[in-house]
Amino acid sequence: MTKGQGFGFGLGKMKELTEAFKKAQQVQEGAKRLQEELEQMEIEGQAGGGLVKVVLSGNQEPRGVTIAAEALNEGAEVLSDLVTAAMQDAYDKSTATMRERMEELTGGLNLPGL
Repeated sequence: MTKGQGFGFGLGKMKELTEAFKKAQQVQEGAKRLQEELEQMEIEGQAGGGLVKVVLSGNQEPRGVTIAAEALNEGAEVLSDLVTAAMQDAYDKSTATMRERMEELTGGLNLPGL
């Protein structure tokens, strides 16, 4: 080992490491707040022009299903398809919301791997 080189952790590297830890802590705190916000959100998916509505939390937790009386006249198979389509719509909206919020949280932090 050459004199003065130590383990390659010069002052600049320590500063970068400290900054990386600060950024990671910011993301962790923000992620906790985001998780709480997502739990409180209600995201609605629809199918059949609103005949079937499904509500999920921002974490894809089921909150409710509303089926219009007119949808009952469509028969079990069509109704099943409408419920599935409404669930998929709510899920897609929920995951898009989660992804957008995570990008907002981590955007500009320049963290490796994110």
